[in-house]
Amino acid sequence: MIKRLPQIYNRYFEPFVGGGALLFQLKPQDAVINDLNYELVCVYECLKDKKLLKKLIEKLNEHEKNHSKAYFQEIRILDRTDHFKNLSKVDIAARMIYLNKSGYNGMYRVNSKGHFNVPMDNSKEKVKLYNFDNLMNIHKYFTNSNIVITNGDFEEVVKEAKIGDFVYFDPPYDTYENQKNFTSYSKQGFSKEDQKRLFEVFNRLSKTGVYVMLSNHNTDFIRELYKDYKIDVVLAKRMINSKATQRGPVEEVIIRNYE
Repeated sequence: MIKRLPQIYNRYFEPFVGGGALLFQLKPQDAVINDLNYELVCVYECLKDKKLLKKLIEKLNEHEKNHSKAYFQEIRILDRTDHFKNLSKVDIAARMIYLNKSGYNGMYRVNSKGHFNVPMDNSKEKVKLYNFDNLMNIHKYFTNSNIVITNGDFEEVVKEAKIGDFVYFDPPYDTYENQKNFTSYSKQGFSKEDQKRLFEVFNRLSKTGVYVMLSNHNTDFIRELYKDYKIDVVLAKRMINSKATQRGPVEEVIIRNYE
C-alpha cells in the first residue's frame, strides 16, 4: 500500500477511516478523517480530547471489571433502548470498544435498525480492552497535528479537497455475486448505487487535480467502473468472518488516478 502512495501531497483525506490503519502508519500532519459510524467517530473524538480520554479509560476499566455474559448482553442491548440516545460521547465510545473486544471474532456488525448484533466470544472470561501506551500515542499524534474529525457522507467530506491533496477511499466493499459478504458495518449499508456515486466522486476529484486511491474487492462491477484508471490486483488475508471457511486470502484491487 505505502509504495503506491503519491510521493508528495498536501492535505490528507480519508472519508471511510474505519480503524485508521493507513492513517496511523502515515501520520499526516494535516488531515480530515471521517466515518459514517457515529459510535466510531466518538472513539476518535475521545482519543483527541485529553479530558474525554481520561473518562474513556475510566469507563473501559469499569467494563473490564464487570465483564461477564450477563453484563455483555446488558451493554449490547443498550442501543435497543430509549436510554441509548442519552448516553454521553464517552459512554458510546467505551461501549463500542468493549463490544468489539469481547464480541465473537472481533466483528462489528449491526442490523437494518442499527442494533449491534454480534454475540459474545464465550472463550473470553476476561477481556483486555486497551493498551495505555497505544492510546497515549494516538492522543499525542492527534494533539500535535491538524486533524479534523467528521461524521458525514463521503461526498461532503471531500468537497474541500484541492489540487495536490490526497484522498484515500476505503469504502464498504462491493459484494461477490456468489457469496454473502460482510456488509452491515452501518445500518445504511452500501449499495451498488453508492459504489457508482463513489466512482463519480473519484472522477470529479481526478479532474480537479487531486491524487485519489481506492481499495475494493476485485469484482467485475468494480473493474468495469474504474477501467480507465490504474488497477492493481492484490491478495489480502481476511481474518474476520462468521464462517471460518471464508477466512483467508481474497483478491482486492487498489485503484489510482496517478502512476
